Amino acid sequence: MTWPRPAGLALLGASVLMTAGATWLLFRAPNDLIGAFAGLATLGLAMAALGVTIELRVRANVVGPLLAWVGAIVVFLAAREVYYRTWLDDPASVPLDPRVVALLNESGWWLLAAVALLLLHFPDGTLPSRRWSVLPPLVVVLALAQQGLGAAPREPFTEPMQGLAKPWGPPSDVVNALSYVVNIGLILTVLAAAVSLAARFRKSTGVVRAQLKWLAFAGLAVTAYPVVCLAEIVVTGRSGVVATVFGVVTIVALFCSVGVAMLRHDLYDVDRVLADTISYTLVLLVLIGAYALSALTLGLATGQDSPAAAAGATAICAVLLTPVRRRLQRVVDQRLFPRTRAALKAIEDLQHRVHTQAAQPEELEETLRTALKDPTLQVGQLLAAGFIDAKGVPVKDTGLVPITLGGTQIGVLASSVTTPAVLKVVATAAASLVEVARLRGELATALREVEASRTRIIQAGDAERHRLERDLHDGAQQRLVSLGMAMRLAQRQLPTGSVDVHALLDQGVAELATAIAELRQIAHGLRPTSLDDGLHNALAALTNKLPVPVALEIMSEPLTDDVAITAYYVAAEAITNAAKHARANTITVRVTQQADEVNVWVRDDGCGGADPRGGSGLAGLADRVAALGGSLRLNSRPGAGTTIQAVLPCAS
Repeated sequence: MTWPRPAGLALLGASVLMTAGATWLLFRAPNDLIGAFAGLATLGLAMAALGVTIELRVRANVVGPLLAWVGAIVVFLAAREVYYRTWLDDPASVPLDPRVVALLNESGWWLLAAVALLLLHFPDGTLPSRRWSVLPPLVVVLALAQQGLGAAPREPFTEPMQGLAKPWGPPSDVVNALSYVVNIGLILTVLAAAVSLAARFRKSTGVVRAQLKWLAFAGLAVTAYPVVCLAEIVVTGRSGVVATVFGVVTIVALFCSVGVAMLRHDLYDVDRVLADTISYTLVLLVLIGAYALSALTLGLATGQDSPAAAAGATAICAVLLTPVRRRLQRVVDQRLFPRTRAALKAIEDLQHRVHTQAAQPEELEETLRTALKDPTLQVGQLLAAGFIDAKGVPVKDTGLVPITLGGTQIGVLASSVTTPAVLKVVATAAASLVEVARLRGELATALREVEASRTRIIQAGDAERHRLERDLHDGAQQRLVSLGMAMRLAQRQLPTGSVDVHALLDQGVAELATAIAELRQIAHGLRPTSLDDGLHNALAALTNKLPVPVALEIMSEPLTDDVAITAYYVAAEAITNAAKHARANTITVRVTQQADEVNVWVRDDGCGGADPRGGSGLAGLADRVAALGGSLRLNSRPGAGTTIQAVLPCAS
């Protein structure tokens, strides 16, 4: 079934025009219909507006236009009543042809037909299957037939035109029989539309199932409406106040249910709402029955219309209220949403087992999967790397329901099967377990990082010692040994006069100067001597020969030696990586101090994508910063440059 794109807007516009016309008639000749018309017109306009909203929000879906059609029919029926009453009060005030009244006599059936079509296409705008394709045209044909046959009814016209003469006289027996057949056919099609919802519900999952559950509130009332009408006709001989009130309640329920289902199906836990509604309805029926039975019994004992009987019946109902409600609530909960109840019970059981050290909080995900029968469910804990489940797998970023504790998000629940409303209930109940698992995970991660950092520091220290031993052995040590041997030789040959003492001393002084220079180079690798002139001058000396321009924004206040050395190496490593690997055009280095922290911030506009696991440079920096009690952050998205920020503690 397809509708033209502006169908909802056109129906809303028609509703506004009908409302304006009827309002003009009411103010022109005020009568007792003002309150009733205002209520029905407001309801009809609201439904039409909601239909337009759904049409705009959910594209290519006929549910929106159908709801707008229902609203337009409600406005039409209310405006028709105003027009008829105006004519009855003053036949000269507005024109009215009896044949038009006859043709519109059974227009109310279009409301039922529109609702049937809405039920057939709810919620995705398609029929449940091909075998239902005959039903929509059948509904329209029966509604047209009912309107045509209703132009010559056996009974008087519907109120307030029951006294108007029939322009075509009473119907023949054939037309009357046909009218009964069409009438029953329309009722059966509405019931069939309700059955289509049940068929769709059995095959649905996830969001569609939640939307169908929301419609169940109105669907039950809509299905019962024809039965209520027939019951009132059988009892009173005509459809009147009871059917009208029940019809309004049905329309309001339809309006609310469709709106919530189409726009905010996850607003509340629909299972919980359904269970509470059914529970309190059953409680009400039980209490009414208990009151009637006890009032009758006590009345027989104390006399009819006895205050004691009424008081006693009320007291009995008050005593029964709490135990009856609890028992019925338990039964309804078990029947209507056993999976949610099973999940809550499983969480409670896991909490008890964790408390007794018989289980671990990390078992929550597997426990919920079993209870909800949902293998796709993931419990994500908020860690530094994002939302990670107990197995270390990142949680998918679709269908997420946040888990909060004390107003702070600590994790998420994700599922492609379980509805968000159910997940919200589970998330609230499981928050404490998720927080314990998250803290345990953070602690385990921190311990692993400390262990890995300690191992890297030991390995780096060993490598540095080996380098110093090699440099000393191959350089200064060899020169000093050679110098010692030369001095010993000079000492032995000095008495004979066979050695040129001055030349030998000159050679020794030269060797000693070379050894001192090599020792200075080794010491320079441990602490840059350029830091003697301050951090700004040291970084300027490092960057003045680079092919990439480097902007330095360095604080002028002096730093302690350990902080200055760490800041220098952080900046040097980041600058070197940007110049060698990032293909950057500009590099910015900023060093600032706030309170008792020094911030080292290095930013380049290169290719990004730096990975601390790809080499030892960044990992070594993180270890150096951590050894000082600071933290190192890396932000390097591909194509967006790289930012390295080190926060170093210092004396305030």
